[in-house]
Amino acid sequence: MYRTAAKRLLGAGLTTSRLLRSTIIPSSYTSNLCTSSMGHTESPISNQSGPTGTGEGPRRKPRPEFEEEQARVLSASLRHVARLGWTEEAMMAGSRDVGVSPSIVGSFSRKEAALVEYFMDECLQLLVDRVDSGLDLQNLIPSERISKLIRVRLEMQVPYISKWPQALSIQAHPVNVPTSFKQRAMLVDEMWHAVGDGASDLDWYVKRTVLGGVYSTTEIYMLTDDSPEYRETWEFLDDRVKDAFDLKKSIQEAKYFAQDIGAGVGKSFQGLMNGVMQTMSTRGGRSSSSF
Repeated sequence: MYRTAAKRLLGAGLTTSRLLRSTIIPSSYTSNLCTSSMGHTESPISNQSGPTGTGEGPRRKPRPEFEEEQARVLSASLRHVARLGWTEEAMMAGSRDVGVSPSIVGSFSRKEAALVEYFMDECLQLLVDRVDSGLDLQNLIPSERISKLIRVRLEMQVPYISKWPQALSIQAHPVNVPTSFKQRAMLVDEMWHAVGDGASDLDWYVKRTVLGGVYSTTEIYMLTDDSPEYRETWEFLDDRVKDAFDLKKSIQEAKYFAQDIGAGVGKSFQGLMNGVMQTMSTRGGRSSSSF
């Protein structure tokens, strides 16, 4: 499904099809979900079939490592994350929703990580679907396209924002880092593809590393933002994207991103967040003195 060069580096892509949209993003939120910073409002929700496949569109296919019954449980579990977090309890509640014994949770080798990774997969597929179905990018300059894509993706996490620190902590666990890195690499690669980037060789790597840094720091900033509708987050995002389109700052952003990842792997979410926020706080002065 995923169309770009990340497959060459990361092996076989994630095999996902259509998802149960209302499971990931509650219907009460969809009216405001994708109001972009450019003032364009679009609904990312289409009338898709649920686990029984009775609606329009093909039935959702589970990831290769998940049996169909496991995928149904994970999909249903997302409804309980806002209350129970990314936990076995949420997965047990989801299993009951679809009439499966809670003992199925024991069949997931990494349990909570499987739930977070399932959500990440589904959000990527939703972003791809939105781009393919006509997300308006053509009338925007490249930096605005990137900002819009990052915003659309991050807004998918808003219903779970109070529990997202837990998700980041799960992703940062050493056992889960390879899959987490792969998923984020595929995300930024898909964004560059949607923008129309045709970079190759070294430029390909630099652009994707920089965009990964912009995405991750905006994601962290969002967790500390209490402004209406995350207004300050989107301003922060726009500033970071503008900086990233400056070549010198882009290279510096790549260095910071490498530092952030290196500081965060294997640590708690608080350690990861502290490291990222520290580099963010010193970024302005250092970038002006570099190059």
